[in-house]
Amino acid sequence: MREPLPAAADCFVRLGVDLISHQWDAVVLTVLRSGPSRRAALVSAIGGISDKSLHESLRRLRDAGLVEKDDVGNVYRLTDLGESLATGPVLALAQWAETNHGELND
Repeated sequence: MREPLPAAADCFVRLGVDLISHQWDAVVLTVLRSGPSRRAALVSAIGGISDKSLHESLRRLRDAGLVEKDDVGNVYRLTDLGESLATGPVLALAQWAETNHGELND
């Protein structure tokens, strides 16, 4: 007999989605996947993000333990946990979206 599915409120999918539910968080993780970066370089690398939005995204990602900041050089980098999210589920989601973007309704 098949095990019943957990209630949606208790599902770990929600936990994972909450980590990237804000518009820019997954993008910031993706850019940092290529290596540590200063804030000004992140703004330049991410088209359309305001400095305020980047600040808020970096704060959320730091609070979640996915990004850390070197206070001496003001350089942001992925933590090991952030690296695992950026190179795992976020990368897989980006690859899926690239493959299927023609079939998705905008």
